[in-house]
Amino acid sequence: MSIFSDNLRYLRVKTGLTQQKIADALLIPRERYAKYEATTDPPLDCLRKISQYYHVSIDLLLSFDIRRVPYEDLIQLEDNRILLPITVDKEGENKIEILSEKAQAGYLTGYSDPEFIEAMQHISLPFLRNGKYRAFPVTGDSMPPHKNGSFVVGEYIERLDDVVDGKTYVLVTKTNGIAYKRLIKNGKNSLIAKSDNTIYEPYEVKASEVLEIWRYACSIATKEFEQDDFGVLSVTDILQGIRQDFSALRTEFSQRLK
Repeated sequence: MSIFSDNLRYLRVKTGLTQQKIADALLIPRERYAKYEATTDPPLDCLRKISQYYHVSIDLLLSFDIRRVPYEDLIQLEDNRILLPITVDKEGENKIEILSEKAQAGYLTGYSDPEFIEAMQHISLPFLRNGKYRAFPVTGDSMPPHKNGSFVVGEYIERLDDVVDGKTYVLVTKTNGIAYKRLIKNGKNSLIAKSDNTIYEPYEVKASEVLEIWRYACSIATKEFEQDDFGVLSVTDILQGIRQDFSALRTEFSQRLK
């Protein structure tokens, strides 16, 4: 028996369907379907139909024992790419996975692995409902006033079209890993990622590089904010001062030319 055949039989029993019912939906004979629950692997076109029928991604069907993750706690993502487990406590509160600093190095390979996600620590925030949330550690000083050791809690979004220009997001990409940035759409197939700390240059992110996008929902500060911290307001003040100085110089220069 294979993982796939075990998953197939489990899904059918879990949904209370007969082999004939599923075979009819797949447009194949029941005897042929029965072999898939035994030892025979289906061809690619049938495997795709099975994935779409159960709303379970092909990679999970083939490689992961889904009996280890509560089937009712899975949410479907766009294009059947993967399934994310949602952990709910006994009061029905959505538990939020926390990605620790130690674990973030393995996130690029583990983000679609239910075992990796299941092993993460969890918290519950009662004011965050009706979505899929995850907490990411803050690193560096590019997005003040968030400091090292703080966490940004993001709500998962499925499409680049859901990005709102000028809002902040946790962006997971193949090349840059995990980054918390302010995003601006750059046509249909790319984004511009900007830091609030203007000493860091904006950079382009192609849609093909994006693995996940998490919209800012809230943040958890683990260190007290100090008055002299390099924050967004101080950056704004500095830029405003530069503009005023430049305007005054331009006015003075224009008067001298007269």
